[in-house]
Parts: sequence; structure tokens; C-alpha cells
Amino acid sequence: MSTHRLNTLLLIVALLFISPFTQAKILLPSVFGNNMVLQQKTKAAIWGKADAGKAVKVMVSWNKINYGTIADANGNWKLKVATPGYGGPYTITISDGEPLILNNVLIGDVWICSGQSNMEMPLAGWGKILNSEKEIAAANYPNIRLLQAEHVTSNFPLNDAKVANGGWQECSPQYIAGFSSAAYFFAREVYEKTKIPIGLIHTSWGGTVAEAWTSAESLKKMADFSAAVDQIQKMAKNPSAISYEEKLLNWVKITTDKDSGNQNGTMKWALPESGNWKNMTLPTLWENDALKDFDGVVWFTKKVTIPENWKTEGTKLNLGTIDDNDITFVNGVKVGKTTGYNLERKYTLSSSVLKTGENVISVRVFDSGGGGGLYGNGNDLNLTNGTEKISLAGEWKYKIGLDFKNIAQKPYEENGPNRPTVLYNAMIHPYHQFSIKGGIWYQGESNADRAYQYRMLFPTMIKDWRQKWGQGDFPFYFVQLANYMQIDHTPSASAWAELREAQQKTLALPNTGMATIIDIGDAKDIHPKNKQEVGRRLALIALAKTYGQKINYSGPVYQSNKIEGKQIILTFGNSENGIKTADGAAPAGFAIAGADKKFYWAKASIKGNQIIVSSDQVANPVAVRYAWGNNPVCNLVSNDGLPASPFRTDSWQGITFGKK
Repeated sequence: MSTHRLNTLLLIVALLFISPFTQAKILLPSVFGNNMVLQQKTKAAIWGKADAGKAVKVMVSWNKINYGTIADANGNWKLKVATPGYGGPYTITISDGEPLILNNVLIGDVWICSGQSNMEMPLAGWGKILNSEKEIAAANYPNIRLLQAEHVTSNFPLNDAKVANGGWQECSPQYIAGFSSAAYFFAREVYEKTKIPIGLIHTSWGGTVAEAWTSAESLKKMADFSAAVDQIQKMAKNPSAISYEEKLLNWVKITTDKDSGNQNGTMKWALPESGNWKNMTLPTLWENDALKDFDGVVWFTKKVTIPENWKTEGTKLNLGTIDDNDITFVNGVKVGKTTGYNLERKYTLSSSVLKTGENVISVRVFDSGGGGGLYGNGNDLNLTNGTEKISLAGEWKYKIGLDFKNIAQKPYEENGPNRPTVLYNAMIHPYHQFSIKGGIWYQGESNADRAYQYRMLFPTMIKDWRQKWGQGDFPFYFVQLANYMQIDHTPSASAWAELREAQQKTLALPNTGMATIIDIGDAKDIHPKNKQEVGRRLALIALAKTYGQKINYSGPVYQSNKIEGKQIILTFGNSENGIKTADGAAPAGFAIAGADKKFYWAKASIKGNQIIVSSDQVANPVAVRYAWGNNPVCNLVSNDGLPASPFRTDSWQGITFGKK
């Protein structure tokens, strides 16, 4: 045997012999690892598991202090290390007799980033933000570090979170493509202006409600959620033998059987009889019309005349977007159905269905919660064939098929994310011991139809997180809902406006900030593509309020009003650098009302830090609203282009009042 082969064999034998003794038995939660960021200038907790009674030592390369503790009877250990001002890279050595070394560690600022799909929205894939490919290619920021939490639910608090990509990674094109775009652009702006390393813990889930991100202890103090939290905890101990899917199918069957338009298994209202039908102008959400607080099944029908010269074969029936689901009939024949509130309805008709002369279009709309109805753009509601078009916008007949208040509640998804406290338990609680600088949040769409409730829920969640982290009133900055859905052509009630108001009221909490983006939304896309500007506006708040830079971070802020004859004079704060309109035109988006509470579009003019509002249709005005709607046309900005937040001067009861 050669000397080389002998040495190699001896080395292998030696490694096999010593490996059980040299492999550290330290176990760390997923928030610790190579490439991580520890919060600067604090006592940062480090914790994990070891053998019971084992001495654990921690050594850090930024100082010469040796930290030590003893694992308890369950093997748990925890200690705190003093962190310096930002810098690095450093190493952290954790030893229970054998070392575990964490490399490439930075000291900087750690931000927790959470919410629903607009926080989750990645640069690539389904997100596809503006200039996606260019932004990904340029994302080489080794001093920005990324930790991506995976989607997990739990009925009780977990001690560790499941993470993707093997843990912390340096920001690079490889890892940024699937990461939160809003969080990345926030971090990029802060880093470029401060040069402080930034750690982002991204823990969000699309389509989720705020109560899912709040602890059981806090939710139990709210009457609206106490029973639901108790039920979740009870179900965790005694899981149901019937699956959620089976429960849901049974419930959907009930909604069909109890639908008055469905008689003995036949959709009788597909070709409706006359009488007892009311009028509604479409498109609109029915909450904005006659059905103020309604979830259930509503049938819509309209007669339309097809001229003799119309080619009936291949005609397309376009109904725009419908919230939530529809089954559509022409002359009593089913021509299509779609599930999903944000999908456009385009159904192709055959000549055997459509005929010249009078035709009847009927749409069964199923809405399980929140807004309901045919709510898209009026221009998208039509029949088309080649260049021929017949508009279907305008007056339709409607009739209620089923009010869901008259049947059992829709079943909870026992493993789904939209249940109180389950995301807090699995995706927030595991990070509470980890020191952070602050939090950024982008959520609210899923709570919009309970906006009044959100006035209490959202501040409760923020206070809950602050109490759990034990770092006092750490910075918490959030994004106000963007403009979305059909443009408001007349002043209308709006759940989204009420949710924006609830967000604005949350600024009463200390050390909070709100990025207003009422100017960069999309009527047809609930996910604005310009996440660069969303992140930048969040960063402006942080740079001003957290990092002490002398910059403006907000548009004009409504302060007070004064009634003078037929005018209402509005005074604005944060107007030191001036008030103007984004397009140079007269101020738009103002509506004014008298004591009858009926709003009319108003004339408005700027005078210093005031705006004078009036309307020839309102002789004795008492209230003004600005940008109050789902997708308002509005243009009031500061001189540096930041938009004014929507507001109202009245406190009249809204359409989401009392919704739970």
C-alpha cells in the first residue's frame, strides 16, 4: 500500500472515530445562520437547544467577551450579547464543547416585513413588477440580507419558523426574484441613504386577514373574535372527523338548494318571470346601491335586442369582473360560469343561443362575503361581434335568491390561513425574541368589508406585536390601500375608503407612519406594479422618523374645516413646502354635501395651505370628502409629489359599520 493511500485511510478512520464527539449538539432556530443580520446597539438574544445541563458558550468576533449559560432540564438555553454599531462581517461561535460557527454575520438594522399579497408580491413570477428583469439583474446588495419565511399555520404558538433558501442569504439576483418587492425597495432606499446593513425578515401571506396575524391573548379581548379563538383552540385538541372540503361542499349545496331562483333542481330564474324584480344600474357593487349589508345570491337579468344585420355566431358576452362567482345564461341556456372576484367574464355565444330580436341575459351572482355584484368598468359590459358592439351597462333587473343570514355560516377552513391567530402563531411568534429595528406592513384588502372593525383590530395587532417583542413602541410603518376597481364617476359609499380611514386613524399610535399610494393603483389589478414607489415611500417615513434625516415623507394632511356661506374652507398641515395638484389642473376628487348627506362633486381652489370647496348644488354645505371611493380621481399633492391621504370631515355612519 502506498504511503498516500495509507495516510488517506488513517484519516478516514480518524474522522469516523471522532465524528460523534466533534459534531456540536447545539440546535439553533431558523432565524440564526450564516449571512444573518443582528440588530445593532442592543442586547441581542441568541437561543437554542443543547443537552440538558450542558454549558453553552458564545463568542463573537466584534468583542472579546465570552458569554455563557447552562441549558435547562429541557435543553433550552438563551443569552444576550452586546452588539456594536453597524458593521461586519463577523463570526459567532457557539459551543457546547464543540464549536458551531456562524459566518458572514453583519451588524445592522433588522426589519420584520408582513401583510398579505401586496407585501408578498415578488419581483418576478406572478408579481412581475415594473421593469422586473432589469431590477432583478441590478439587485446586487451584499449588505442587504434576506430571510424568507414559508407559509405555515398553527393553532398554537410555535417556537420556530420554517424558512426557504436554507435561511439568510445575501441580496442577489438569485434570491431577490422570489422575494417581497415592497420590502426590497424599502431596504434598498434605506441602505443607499444610510449605508447601514439591512436584514429583512419577510413573513407574509396573500389574501389573509389581520386577525390571523394577531395573538390569541389580544384577540380574546375583542368580542368579535373571542369565540372564534376559543373554537380554533378547541378544534386543535379535538379535530373534526369531517374534512373542511366536505363541510364546504355541504354548505355550497345548501346555498343552491335554498336559492329561490333554483326550484326543484331547475334554475327557473335563468329565464325569469315578470314582476317582483327591482332595478339596479350596473356595473356597481351592490353595497353601493340597494343592498347595503348583503352577502348571498342575487340574480340579475336584462333584455337586449339584436338587430337583423347582426352575425349571431361567435358573439362574445363580456360582463367584466364579478364578485365573487357567476353562472350566466342567455335565453335560459347556460353559457358559462367563473369562480373568482378578480377574473373577467368573456363568454362566446353560438347562433343556437343568441337570436335576432329580443334576448334575455341572466346572471346568478354568488357572493360569500364583502362586496358583491358586477363591478367592473362600464366599457367592459357589452356584446361584441367583430367591430359591432352593444353596451350592456345601465339598468338591469335584480332579485335576491338567498340571504346568507338565513342559513348556517360558511365553515372555517380548519387548516387555512384566514382564521384568527393562526399566522401569528406560526409566522410571527417564532421571531419575538429576535431583536429588530421595526416593522413594515402592507395589508387591509381582505379586511375592507369590515373597515369599522379594523379601526380597533389593526391598532390591537400593532400593540400586540410591540408587547410580545418587549422593545417598547418600535417603529411600525404601513401602506394605505391603493386605488382599485371601477373609477367612481359619482360620489359613492366605499368600503375601501372606510378601510383607508381606519388605517389613517391608526396613526394615533406612537411611532407609526403611513405611506399613501392613492395615485399609483390599477383599476383592474389589486396588485399595483409600481412597487418601487411603494417601497420608496415607506423608506421616506423611516429615513425621517427613524434615521433622523430632514426630509418630507407625507403629502398634505387635512387638519380642520370652516364653513363660510356656501363654501367650506379646508386647512392642511404638512404644507410648509406647498400644496399643488399633480397635473396642474384644478383640485379634483372633492365632494360636498348638505344636511341631507347627499354628496355632489365640488369645485375646489388652492389658497396657501387651504382649499376652498363649493358646489352650486349645495346651498348650505356641512361636509366635505376627498378621494372617497374605491378608485377616486384625485390630484392633491405636496410640492415634492407625495399625495394627500383621502379624508372626510363628517362622521356619518358608513356601509361597513357593524360588520363582523
